[in-house]
Amino acid sequence: MFTAVIHLPGAIDPDRIDALADTLAALVAGVAAGVVGDAVIAAAHPDDPEVGTMAESTGAALVARGRSPWVAAAGLARRPWMLCLEAGDVPTEGWIRALDRFGATTTTEAVGRLRRPHAPLFERIAGRREALTGTRQVRAGDLVRVQALRAGLPLKARLPVRPLRGALVRG
Repeated sequence: MFTAVIHLPGAIDPDRIDALADTLAALVAGVAAGVVGDAVIAAAHPDDPEVGTMAESTGAALVARGRSPWVAAAGLARRPWMLCLEAGDVPTEGWIRALDRFGATTTTEAVGRLRRPHAPLFERIAGRREALTGTRQVRAGDLVRVQALRAGLPLKARLPVRPLRGALVRG
């Protein structure tokens, strides 16, 4: 099982709240399939009442993102693996199977990566390079061991990146 972490960057506005709602709604199928066990929202402004209401109504934990949203969320994660998402990321068909297969077949020293065709160009280029050389950074779309994140970023060693068949699109 995975903890889904949704990063909500920047100032809160209706569009960002809608993006967060899209991502949380898309995760319901993963919860029903038994792949997603809990959720954490890492927000730049966790004291915003709309964000608090969204977290409370969905049962998600809420944390201030601090320097890294992924490290902040790792402190509240209740599962051994985290699925890192940006608000607005919506998994495409087949994502549940991709996560389930990754969790069942991977080593503890690997990072799984879902494609994000909408990510900025520099991020996509860096992601392709990291597929060859390994990574010390965590990006949205990554499946990463919580224990590695609790040790902090950058990761102590380059972890191999395993591209997954699933993808994330904008909701």
